[in-house]
Amino acid sequence: MSKFLTLIATAAALLATVPAQAEGAYPDHPIRLIVCLPAGGGVDTVSRMISDKMSKILGQPVIVENKGGQSGNLGTEAVYSATPDGYTLLASQPAPITTAPLLFKNLPYDPTKLEPIGVMSRISNTLLVRADFPAKDVKEFIAYAKANPGKLNYASQGNGTTSHLTGAMFEAATGVKMNHIPYKGTAPAINDLVGGHVDLMFNELATSIELHKGGRAKLLAVTSEKRFSEIPDVPTMAEAGVPNFISDTWNAISAPPKTPPEIVAKLNAALNQALNDPDVKATYARMHLEAVGGTPENMSKIVKDDTSRWGAVIKSAKVTLQ
Repeated sequence: MSKFLTLIATAAALLATVPAQAEGAYPDHPIRLIVCLPAGGGVDTVSRMISDKMSKILGQPVIVENKGGQSGNLGTEAVYSATPDGYTLLASQPAPITTAPLLFKNLPYDPTKLEPIGVMSRISNTLLVRADFPAKDVKEFIAYAKANPGKLNYASQGNGTTSHLTGAMFEAATGVKMNHIPYKGTAPAINDLVGGHVDLMFNELATSIELHKGGRAKLLAVTSEKRFSEIPDVPTMAEAGVPNFISDTWNAISAPPKTPPEIVAKLNAALNQALNDPDVKATYARMHLEAVGGTPENMSKIVKDDTSRWGAVIKSAKVTLQ
């Protein structure tokens, strides 16, 4: 009888561990992906596409939540302060996880402590001007800007963003002086460019091509090493007379500090699987996006390299916040 009771007790103990193991499986409820910019921009578009695929891979909804403000710092802070359990993640452009500490005093988070998951995409920037801008190429643009110092307004996604720093880099490279107008994301900046309220923006390629083709804005140059076949008449900045002018942007997923390595690994694997999805590949090709992915260490290197690159621009161009 004692042996029988021992067997019963052992079985009961084993059964008792099953619910605990099931409860501990990650993920067992929806994941929040906080996009640190308003809806409608490149980060938001890519995040929604990737989150949909990751939901299917992980077996739980990955819900996009937009939390813009302060060039992405508000959304980044929210994730930084969240419980590191893999259920609150950040989707961001480079600025809040690279150069923010160089531009904002008393930043309430340390981007170097965020856990990298992976880079979703990378894309070239462009020099995009309003449709009725009185210059047909970069040479004429520079001449016009020099003849009208301080009169041209260039939009950006916000202070410290790649679009802002590209403008500062352009000023330093060409000697022109322009006014920086920071917005709370890409969509409102583009709206004012199309509406003629600002003169130009260093904007990502996908949106710029569509605006250029539709006659709603003019593309004067791409900031990549090579031209793009879809717009063969648009030169690179180097071809247009501004040598060594390269600017691109990317968006990535990060997790709060001290997120367990096994959760980081699972999220990274899901991201890479999503990037290999045929639908995602087709959409990326159409939008001229480069899928990056790889390991968290790969993202960490990209973050460090961009911090160094744009940090040098901030220092040499003496970028200050308005």
